[in-house]
Amino acid sequence: MNHIDLANKKAIVTGAARGIGYAIAERLLQSGASVSIWDVDVDAMAEAALELSKIGPVHVAQVDVTSEASTEAAAASTLEAFGQIDILVNNAGIAGSTAKLWELPVAEWRKVVEIDLIGPYLCCRAIVPHMLKSGYGRIVNIASVAGKEGNPNASHYSAAKAGVIALTKSLGKELAQSNILVNCITPAVIETDILKQVGQKHIDYMLSKIPMNRFGQKHEAAAMAAWLASEDCSFTTAATFDLTGGRATY
Repeated sequence: MNHIDLANKKAIVTGAARGIGYAIAERLLQSGASVSIWDVDVDAMAEAALELSKIGPVHVAQVDVTSEASTEAAAASTLEAFGQIDILVNNAGIAGSTAKLWELPVAEWRKVVEIDLIGPYLCCRAIVPHMLKSGYGRIVNIASVAGKEGNPNASHYSAAKAGVIALTKSLGKELAQSNILVNCITPAVIETDILKQVGQKHIDYMLSKIPMNRFGQKHEAAAMAAWLASEDCSFTTAATFDLTGGRATY
């Protein structure tokens, strides 16, 4: 199953204590990479590291992705542990509560944008200079089909993920001649704990949009991320990869 070669590559996966992030970290380790788990949840991160370290070398850093100081400190800690950083997967995110735009509290709207959009920006800002020094890098941003289509009752999440898509395209073009490739994945719903944050009505709505009539699996997101993080991905940058079971129309 696993022929992607990431031997000697050093990777960061944000939000890797659970869900898609955990699955991506696991897949990168299986492919030969060393992985630094960046997460805000110390207990979940320790548990994840315990399991993942059975596969390969794991480093952990407690990070608040909305904080410049926190992302810079984590970058320094990871560099000290690994000596280099070849791969950055910006996965950390929250769904936020579901309500119409005018009914969502302002603080809630800002929080989702801070974590889901400012977070990837700050992580890229902390890591890209190190990739430029080494002359190599692969950045994979986990966006969402909501960023393409705008899910009703999720204006904060949809807007943030649309921002991630645009950030990917801008940064990819800025780095296009630096051997640092930047791509994003736009999943429909993947079965993870994040579903516990949203109501059944919203879940039913999202499923009804998917022609394959099922939600995506974590290992499917991990497989796509692993390819985008590899040297096999060599002429693709500033691009958006669909993972929606046929939902996305562009």
